[in-house]
Amino acid sequence: MLKELIRPFQYPRTAMGREASPNQPVSSKVKPRARNWSATLRRIWGYLSRSKAKLYLVLLMVIASSGLTLLGPFLVGRTVDNYIVLQNSSGLLYSLLGLACVYVLQSVTVWLQNYWMIGIAQSTVFSMRSQLFEHLHKLPISFFDKRQHGELMSRVTNDIENVSSTLNSSFIQICSSLLTLIGAVSVMLWLSPLLTLLTFLVVPAMVYGTKWITKRTGRLFKEQQKNLGDLNGHIEETISGQRIVKMFSQEKRVIAEFKEKNERIRRSAFWAQTFTGFIPKVMNVLNNLSFAMIAGVGGILALKNLITIGAIIVFVEYSRQFTRPLNDLANQFNTLLSAVAGAERVFDILDEEAEEKETAGSVRLTELRGEVNFSNVSFAYDKGGETISNVSFHAAPGETIALVGPTGAGKTTLINLLSRFYDTDSGVITVDGIDIKKVHRADLRKQMAFVLQDSFLFQGTIRENIRYGRLDATDEEVEEAAKMADAHSFIMKMRNQYDTVLKPGGGGISQGQKQLLSIARAILANPVILILDEATSSIDTVTEVKIQDALQRLMKGRTSFVIAHRLNTIQKADRILVLQDGKITEAGSHEELLRRRGFYYELHNRLVTFGSDE
Repeated sequence: MLKELIRPFQYPRTAMGREASPNQPVSSKVKPRARNWSATLRRIWGYLSRSKAKLYLVLLMVIASSGLTLLGPFLVGRTVDNYIVLQNSSGLLYSLLGLACVYVLQSVTVWLQNYWMIGIAQSTVFSMRSQLFEHLHKLPISFFDKRQHGELMSRVTNDIENVSSTLNSSFIQICSSLLTLIGAVSVMLWLSPLLTLLTFLVVPAMVYGTKWITKRTGRLFKEQQKNLGDLNGHIEETISGQRIVKMFSQEKRVIAEFKEKNERIRRSAFWAQTFTGFIPKVMNVLNNLSFAMIAGVGGILALKNLITIGAIIVFVEYSRQFTRPLNDLANQFNTLLSAVAGAERVFDILDEEAEEKETAGSVRLTELRGEVNFSNVSFAYDKGGETISNVSFHAAPGETIALVGPTGAGKTTLINLLSRFYDTDSGVITVDGIDIKKVHRADLRKQMAFVLQDSFLFQGTIRENIRYGRLDATDEEVEEAAKMADAHSFIMKMRNQYDTVLKPGGGGISQGQKQLLSIARAILANPVILILDEATSSIDTVTEVKIQDALQRLMKGRTSFVIAHRLNTIQKADRILVLQDGKITEAGSHEELLRRRGFYYELHNRLVTFGSDE
């Protein structure tokens, strides 16, 4: 019946409607890793152990609070037998004062242990979050190409916060429950082995019930966290592509997909919480059954003067102290399952291999002339087929190389290889005669600047976005770069000029203005090698003329690689490389390629016929 209620969880679908695997987007075929809960707990302990001194203090307070918790009922029983039954009012007063002190001290120790544990938990998740964010910046571009950004954000936020909330309470609760359980059993055996035996009769039922429930909640909590990450990815994707959604009137489709993913979370969360909710209910039933047996048998023993009334009161309270820790441990175990599921997802990212480390003999670059050489370079993103096959060409310092070809020909792949976002499968790429695989990536990329089709700007001022190209640049240098990029005029028309705060992604200004700011950022970086990847493809004709002038100033004296579909943007290039199916089929200047009457000639005539370059 239960299996019918919990329908099999189907694989999520991307916003484009394609089926994805449970852990990876469509493009990834990686199998899920085997889970090792004990290893995950050891890794969490590795973070906690950095605060050993505070942990010892917390443990000391837990021991003290557990002892005071056990002492209270014992004093109550003594008070009943020695003062209430014997009607000793003065002794009763002193006993009540003692009880008040015990409960006040117990409250103080609980407050201290919670205060210190919260600090430890926050320090732990601070370290985890910092390490995760730092590691994300060490991962290769291929990692991000295969994953939804929203799903990664879910691991940085939701999963780590899940660990945080658990650490705040679970560590103390588990330690306190274990100590209370041991103490309660010891006193119960001392008071009455018979009544203790009666109490133990419910333990097997508690253990079996807890085991049966937690066996199911563990899988459901994992599914809940995975579904949450998938939903976050879908939300991030659809919000980022909202313009496309509205252009193609796909609102109903993305809403339907959202409802489907939201339903998966609802279903997994419902059953996870439902099973978890069974535990206290089952425990309460067993507790009440235990109390009834103790009260009945204890009453018979009291009538036969085999036990005092106070002892029965103490024993009933201690039996509660015995079953409550079992109940708490069961509940905390479910909370721990959820935290471990979140921690596993975090550690999955931390276990991803970072970009290949630089070798001990790596060359440190200081100054470059900008000579680039590709020698028999081949590369494939997947094992199915090569994207680039045996490509060779040479770019002299200061030369402009244009890359032309149909979509998927390998133009952007060449740039990815040159910047070492990916490494070649075979062949060699050199800069100034040095194999780039022997060069520090950071040094290589510092010599480059990129102006892409989708110019990305951060939330912040215009000045900060331009300065991103070189953080130590002065305000005068920032403004000079903006003037060279022809961006100064529109910046000065804005209310706060260079201190105007842009919205995330550069919202609030036009695409052309964003592109001019990207060019200014590249100018400020003062690169030796310049990459222009469809830098004017989404710009209107009037703005393109302005941007072309800025790009010409930017390319002057720099080795430049230009990718463009508009041929008028590359006609002035020193050399044009025509790529088809990952191979260079033609090479030469604009005039030379027209005279050869090959693919470039046909492409040029086709574009001129349709007026694309007019």
